[in-house]
Amino acid sequence: MTATRLAVWAAIALALVGTLMLYNQPGFLVNLADQLWSCF
Repeated sequence: MTATRLAVWAAIALALVGTLMLYNQPGFLVNLADQLWSCF
């Protein structure tokens, strides 16, 4: 159980750090928003 919990918390922390790193690249976010709006 402890190893599973540690793996889950590590995955959550990695996802949060990855998201914060993407916010440091505004060009990527603009491109992502353009792709999202092109669906509509």
